[in-house]
Amino acid sequence: MSGAKEVVKKWVEAFNQGDAEKVAAFYADDATNHQVAEKPIVGKENIRAMFSEEFARAEMTCIVENLFEDGEWAILEWKDPLGLRGCGFFHVQNNKIQYQRGYWDKLSFLMMHNLPLPSQ
Repeated sequence: MSGAKEVVKKWVEAFNQGDAEKVAAFYADDATNHQVAEKPIVGKENIRAMFSEEFARAEMTCIVENLFEDGEWAILEWKDPLGLRGCGFFHVQNNKIQYQRGYWDKLSFLMMHNLPLPSQ
């Protein structure tokens, strides 16, 4: 594999399989995944556990709309079949995701999947 863009393409394939083990394999041991609506998840094993929980809660599909690369960074603009949209920023070094920052509408996601809304 070479380049941030190629790593993210393969990450999307694993994500769309709903396989937390395959997804986690793309992260460095000390990686951080920080989604805008959530607290940062630090460490490959914690990221794997987070994806395992999320895949169990809802069927998710990432449809790539745009994928850009700038050096060690890949920028992914995505949508899903239900109309949800988002954007992810991936810092990739040595073919491993070091840092991921994502933006999406959590409230719409929860409502679309009939999941409980966060309590105030």
